[in-house]
Amino acid sequence: MQLVRAHVLVCGGKNCSAADSGQLKEVFAKELEKKKLDQEIKIVETDCHGFCEMGPLVIVYPEGTFYVRVTPEDIPAIVDEHLVNGRIVSRLLYKAPVKESQIPSYKELDFYRKQKRVALRNCGAINPERIQEYIARDGYASLEKAIFDFTPEQVIDEVKRSGLRGRGGGGFPTGLKWEFCHRSPGDLKYLICNADEGDPGAFMDRSVLEGDPHTLIEGMAIAAYAIGCREGYIYCRAEYPLAIKRLKLAISQAEELGLMGENILGTDFTFNLHIKEGAGAFVCGEETALMASIEGKRGMPRVRPPFPAQQGLWGKPSNINNVETYANVPVIMGRGADWFSSMGTEKSKGTKVFALTGKVNNTGLVEVPMGIPIREIIFEIGGGIVGGKEYKGVQIGGPSGGCIPASLMDTPVDYESLIQAGAMMGSGGLVVMDETTCMVDLARFFLNFTQSESCGKCTPCREGTKRMLEILTRICNGEGVPEDIETLERLGRVIKGTALCGLGNTAPNPVLSTLRYFRDEYEAHIFEKRCPAHACSALLVYSIDEEKCTGCGRCARSCPAGAIAGEKKEPHKIDTEKCIKCGSCIELCKQGAIIRL
Repeated sequence: MQLVRAHVLVCGGKNCSAADSGQLKEVFAKELEKKKLDQEIKIVETDCHGFCEMGPLVIVYPEGTFYVRVTPEDIPAIVDEHLVNGRIVSRLLYKAPVKESQIPSYKELDFYRKQKRVALRNCGAINPERIQEYIARDGYASLEKAIFDFTPEQVIDEVKRSGLRGRGGGGFPTGLKWEFCHRSPGDLKYLICNADEGDPGAFMDRSVLEGDPHTLIEGMAIAAYAIGCREGYIYCRAEYPLAIKRLKLAISQAEELGLMGENILGTDFTFNLHIKEGAGAFVCGEETALMASIEGKRGMPRVRPPFPAQQGLWGKPSNINNVETYANVPVIMGRGADWFSSMGTEKSKGTKVFALTGKVNNTGLVEVPMGIPIREIIFEIGGGIVGGKEYKGVQIGGPSGGCIPASLMDTPVDYESLIQAGAMMGSGGLVVMDETTCMVDLARFFLNFTQSESCGKCTPCREGTKRMLEILTRICNGEGVPEDIETLERLGRVIKGTALCGLGNTAPNPVLSTLRYFRDEYEAHIFEKRCPAHACSALLVYSIDEEKCTGCGRCARSCPAGAIAGEKKEPHKIDTEKCIKCGSCIELCKQGAIIRL
């Protein structure tokens, strides 16, 4: 049998697939067959490698050469130059946005060099549909270790010593949560994974589900052993069809090898795992609403206590953690609690996965040690702000989180520091904003999402968020009144203190945090009828500088409303009554004569 001398990894993640990465593997196969290299070079389709902005990605091993934005037309050059002649195709290398230098290996990129991949350790490195590749990277060794070398109580103690806290948003100590369920009386208990990822722009859990499903299954099996569960559910939204497909395949593969199901690894430990597809309701991310949905009821939260560890799914003791939390468990059991707790801060151990999006050069999925400053994530891993514009702030924690301004960019990313700054860790959404972002409109956007996703069960959330949204909409339309600011703050405090579940408790956060740090923008909208970011169209006024206008007519010909008129080679004018404020005239004017106020 001929030895494989090189592996070519082709990213098959959603972003790369949207850019036709699916064709790359086929073209590679044809080119290698043509060169009679198909036996000595192996093509592996992986899932998301994280650097979504630069997809489709191709990595050539053993050297780890990192090619970005690869098209089918680039494949012959990679085969001829790199795989045949050993010469790197430099035009396909990543070019740093600031230093303008080409970087051949992904290990040398700031995007990866600053990360510490634990939950994402296998994503982009294995074929997620082959259990053998997961096992080759020590997969299921931690489950074996837990069952044969630890008692359930010792497993719980190890997780407690690691300092792992829930990565779904609340940050409750995972080991303590397991212990509560373990101690609850009863022969029938349930283990649940919350994979109902609903934050706008978030895809952290999705990447683990699609790129490394076995790490979730192994983590849940270890948790089931510790708690004393025989039945488990993965609650995954139906909008993730590939994740569901791979989870089903992974469960089937694990059952065939005796790693799931009856008498795991020949012992008396049994754990059966089921998949429940959710309909996409954001409120079902709340654990009691999620359990109601599994039971076939409408997804609405209930009053606690009793807590799920006492009376959860079908009234039985239950434990719920999210995907990222379970994904850390095999590493903790494999490498030890001390290794895991050596990362992070005193109260926030380990790493955190973030979906880095917005006005930043390097968007994608990142995993960083707890305690890293926001500045490093945005300006080193993220490569700075697009177009060199001024950094304004970051919305962290999704629609339930808060906005942290540029003045606090050295805030460490840990549970306590973020709460003190008026935000929260959340599940891991991180949206970067520049000078063109209107903070009032941003608060309106996130509140519009949470208000529409409210289940309507409790009055503070149902009615309070609606009133807040009405006020924000009015302010953005130039109809705000001075008392609106005080009203927003009062409503926000009442909703946070009286809403039934986490959705309502956190819904006012984007409004309250932007009022805290960007009150001047609210005041400009209300008192001056002006949007400092020039983003709220109702408050914009377009005019033409007669001294700069040459009368070329480009703006008049392109205006969809016919609001611009004037004689040829004479200064033109804008009819503000007709102007729809689309901004097309600014983009076309080469003289810079269009003024936007």
